[in-house]
Amino acid sequence: MLNFYSLFSGSSGNSLLVKTDSTCILIDAGVSSKKIENALLSLEINPSTVDGILITHEHSDHVQGLGTFAKKFDIPVFVNQKTLDAMPKQKEKIEEKNVHLFTIEEKFEINDLQIKPFRIPHDAANPCGFNIYKENEKISIATDIGHMTNGILKNLENSSFVLLESNYDPEVLMYSHYPYSLKNRIAGPTGHLSNEAAGKTISHLLTCGLKQVMLGHLSKESNFPELAYKTVVEELIANNYNENSLSLSIANRDSISKKICI
Repeated sequence: MLNFYSLFSGSSGNSLLVKTDSTCILIDAGVSSKKIENALLSLEINPSTVDGILITHEHSDHVQGLGTFAKKFDIPVFVNQKTLDAMPKQKEKIEEKNVHLFTIEEKFEINDLQIKPFRIPHDAANPCGFNIYKENEKISIATDIGHMTNGILKNLENSSFVLLESNYDPEVLMYSHYPYSLKNRIAGPTGHLSNEAAGKTISHLLTCGLKQVMLGHLSKESNFPELAYKTVVEELIANNYNENSLSLSIANRDSISKKICI
């Protein structure tokens, strides 16, 4: 059994959980260590049993609690060298024995899970998403995507489940309180993925075995869960897909989302 939980997801902080009978890993630690600890305890998971934390990139909404959590519970951190070097405050808290470096596009293993990091376009040192495999099942994590690329699509194909960014609506972003420079960054080629782009991506992936999607990393200022859902469903219908052909959900910003079983 391969289970997925979104513990926290949004522009204010991100941390995801993947669990099998014998392995428990986090993807990112972008809220306080205490919040992550409490979320795990609410799922009856002892934080010290976490087998590793995968890091997508160094922005604070993905690593805020990383160093403290890894140090407190003696947890291995899986990260690429450029990302590690780009977060010195977190790096100094992580014991050297717990730093496990990976190379993007090269697979590695954590117990019964096989992990493949893949490249994403985002304004960070060396950002990535992850394919996670257990036997014949594959799930994928893809957020903080400035624009969709053929490479990302190839990596997402044949996934049973994808946690996909649906960060903003262009019109809501335009009228938000964000400064002009930030609006340009979000909508730019190394910023974030719009609801419409998420819908187009999902429409493509439905031809490649996709069964379940959770929309994540929604902006608090330039999106709404209902709008993200509606836009994606409209894209599916426009591409001649029945919305019932897919289990579509939204990751909660500040609380654990529904359990996804693969």
